[in-house]
Amino acid sequence: MRDLFAERVRNFCLKLPKNIPNAGYFPQLIRSGSSPGANYIEANESIGDKDFKMKIKTCRRESKESSYWLRLVITDGSKEMEDERRYLRQEAKEFVLIFTAILKKRGD
Repeated sequence: MRDLFAERVRNFCLKLPKNIPNAGYFPQLIRSGSSPGANYIEANESIGDKDFKMKIKTCRRESKESSYWLRLVITDGSKEMEDERRYLRQEAKEFVLIFTAILKKRGD
């Protein structure tokens, strides 16, 4: 599921206009968009509860950051691109809720 998000973020970035602002946003968005999946894998391989919680907090933080970068990137204004941006921002927000729920369940 998280891999699909990372792939969609990557594909979204590849379709964005190549301009100076986006050149700075692309690396940030691709990094933050792929980080939750990688950190979730690491959380499930954690060596203890403290390590698990820290990885989940990183997942949550990177999901918030993805939403931020998705808001800033400049699209071509097409309905398709704006719909994809909205979808990805909603996914990122839902990840934040999921990771928050995991932390609450673990007593954090």
